[in-house]
Amino acid sequence: MDLSCFKAYDLRGRVPDQLNPILAEKIGRAYVEVTGAKKIIVGYDIRLSSPDIAEALSSGLMAAGADVFDIGLCGTEQVYFATSHYQMDGGIMVTASHNPKDHNGMKMVGPESRPISSDNGLNDIRDRVLESFTDAPVQGRYETLEVMSAYVDHLLGYIDGGSLKPMTIVCNAGNGGAGLVIDQLEQHLPFDFVKVHHEADGHFPNGVPNPILPENRSVTADAVTRNGAAMGIAWDGDYDRCFFFDENGRFIEGYYIVGLLADQFLRKTGGGKVIHDPRLTWNTLDLVKEAGGEAIESKTGHAFIKQRMRDEDAVYGGEMSAHHYFRDFAYCDSGMIPWLLVAERLCQSGQTLSSLIDARIEAYPASGEINRTISDPPSVIGAIEARYSVGAKAVSHVDGVSVEFDDWRFNLRMSNTEPVVRLNVESRGDKALMQAKTDELLAEMERLNG
Repeated sequence: MDLSCFKAYDLRGRVPDQLNPILAEKIGRAYVEVTGAKKIIVGYDIRLSSPDIAEALSSGLMAAGADVFDIGLCGTEQVYFATSHYQMDGGIMVTASHNPKDHNGMKMVGPESRPISSDNGLNDIRDRVLESFTDAPVQGRYETLEVMSAYVDHLLGYIDGGSLKPMTIVCNAGNGGAGLVIDQLEQHLPFDFVKVHHEADGHFPNGVPNPILPENRSVTADAVTRNGAAMGIAWDGDYDRCFFFDENGRFIEGYYIVGLLADQFLRKTGGGKVIHDPRLTWNTLDLVKEAGGEAIESKTGHAFIKQRMRDEDAVYGGEMSAHHYFRDFAYCDSGMIPWLLVAERLCQSGQTLSSLIDARIEAYPASGEINRTISDPPSVIGAIEARYSVGAKAVSHVDGVSVEFDDWRFNLRMSNTEPVVRLNVESRGDKALMQAKTDELLAEMERLNG
């Protein structure tokens, strides 16, 4: 049996050769036997193969004796919400996020929506799939569960509705599931939504929803300028990431949104801890300190961030990849809470999004993440570290290697899934220096790669 769909954090593979209803049924049985879960949330995204895979998964869960609570078509964060809100033993979301349309997968959580990844059960589930199963003496039952209304109420609890003012917002669901939530939130908000690629459609008529790809951004940017919108928002297919465009249609690097949300959350809570990833840090450190908070660095990746959030009881966590985590959302990531907070900030401050962001980009210009295919990533990273650590102010190995000087720093790390290294460079107020050092590092990587 091909089990290549099991990855470090979740399952993703091509349908039907790497993931199909037969395998999904076995995964359901294995999930129950490994975790001991008795009450499990199941949801699925807009992909054409998702209903069949979710149905087979549910059959396996019930055959192993667990009760299934089917929340239907939804986003990943609704499985997180329902699992914690209704105090279930676990939850499984059938989704492949922004993978190609012929792919599907699963994201799994345990009690309190704690992530299940390769280091705490996912590999055990994979190994158990290969063994034989017998039905539980008592089959689990199946029940549908309506969570949208409770979820929307929860989302609205993050903002002061009385401070909101009418404004135009462009929202691009990418034909994923985000439009369903926008339609529900719209009834409670004074905003005029310009809806782009709004209808959920697993055929992905406008391409796979992945706004991090530059070629996917122009449709949102153009709609913002054409409609004189205050901002634009775009999501991936299962909308656990959201991406922002200012009123000029400019795409905003996720790094600067982390700082903006950290500042806003700390001002709401009167302090607290904020978790951030090591790729780009100075802007976040600066804003968190100013707002009376404590910034804590964590290895990149949702499983690491969520665990550190719990360990520190952090109010907020952010990754420059557009994942944003919230203590009151079971320490999980949401693609809806961030834009609500930014909209609230625009209404309360009377400022434009560009004016909130421009000063930060000027203070800490950054390269954005640059990926390079490298034949031997560890040796290249080691050689770069050996060269640049001489005379450096600090060297850190929280995730890859981070090397810091007085006026610039960089992080170089390996991909978890492919022979690619990822470079991020930033400086203190000197865009030319940042660019020069980025070019220098890329040239050095190319030389070392032969």
